[in-house]
Amino acid sequence: MKRWIVWAVVLMGSVTLSGVAVAEVIGSVDTAFKLVGPDDKIVVEAFDDPKIPGVACHLSRAKKGGVTGGLGLAEDLSNASIACRQIGPISFKEEFKPGEEVFTKRTSILFKQLHVVRFFDKKRNTLIYLVYSDKLIDGSPKNSLSTVPIMPWRGENEK
Repeated sequence: MKRWIVWAVVLMGSVTLSGVAVAEVIGSVDTAFKLVGPDDKIVVEAFDDPKIPGVACHLSRAKKGGVTGGLGLAEDLSNASIACRQIGPISFKEEFKPGEEVFTKRTSILFKQLHVVRFFDKKRNTLIYLVYSDKLIDGSPKNSLSTVPIMPWRGENEK
């Protein structure tokens, strides 16, 4: 039985991490003082699209503090915002499906996650990034959208 659980955890970890970006924390601001434990805050993170070099996204999200937040047991709010930009020449490493997950972050100990998914509007030559939160039983309609028109990129040597 123990061996089966270990394999399940390893498999889940490898499936979850394949092709999904890892965020770098840029900073945070406190939004509510907590006498015990960390304050509630808004965290700003950055990640590069793992399949499309030349695109970076910045994500802001609510993070609960207090004792339960400090222990990682609190459920974070579904409030998030995203801004993605072209930061270099854009190339497609491989094909991707509409709505493919680019980034995910667990926002409660068990049942809630924050997702960033990608779409491509071929007619307008634009990448679209959508951030939303889901829950095992009842997700949230709160979401935010960012678009990246694919433009020619002038390199440093072409000035």
